[in-house]
Amino acid sequence: MTDPILAPRPAEGGRMRAAGSPAVRPRDAATLFIIRRDGAKPRVLMGKRHGGHDFMPNLWVFPGGRIDKADFRAPYATDLKPDVAAKLEGHKGSRGRALALAAVRETFEEAGLLLAKKADPRPAAGPWREFLAQGALPDLDALSIIFRAVTPPMLAKRFDTWFLMADAERLISLERQPDCGELEEIAWFEFEDALALPLPMVTRTVIKETMARLEEPDRPVPYMRFTAGAPRLRHL
Repeated sequence: MTDPILAPRPAEGGRMRAAGSPAVRPRDAATLFIIRRDGAKPRVLMGKRHGGHDFMPNLWVFPGGRIDKADFRAPYATDLKPDVAAKLEGHKGSRGRALALAAVRETFEEAGLLLAKKADPRPAAGPWREFLAQGALPDLDALSIIFRAVTPPMLAKRFDTWFLMADAERLISLERQPDCGELEEIAWFEFEDALALPLPMVTRTVIKETMARLEEPDRPVPYMRFTAGAPRLRHL
């Protein structure tokens, strides 16, 4: 099967690894597809990456990032649904919940939005300090899995990324928190308009997959990876 995710261009995916050097081991990461259903058509949250990034500069993406050791001990208001936990932990063991927490934390850091329940503010150190100071705890029950993809081995920076989805109604607010957000700008786009943006190929693929998933909610979750340099499409 040929898919645009299989042929990233250096300009959109970042630096290529040096010729003759071994492939870089992918780092665990998670990203969040937030869908808004309060209009005539569904809309997805997209954010524009800064041009100075060496990975996907100037492209529109979903908020997300790599896992941090603090994600293994972060508090939460609600836990993952059993089927979501089974998929995450079946492939990542004890890293499953931490991946989900990474997606929620990175969504706050990059887009200034809280997928959370209101709670008493609490002190904390490290990357969760600002999130918990907002008076919020992560709402992991809001999450489902829509895609998993591993960055191709020809790139110098690689991620094993889980694409999670949540409804915008589970956000504490649709308004971006002041002084928050690493993305240059964020906006809500109908799917067709999102596909017209400058996107990484994997992001384009996930949008199309989600469009199909809204029509067929029980379709299997795709998993794209490479074996000996060749693409392999499986399902979780």
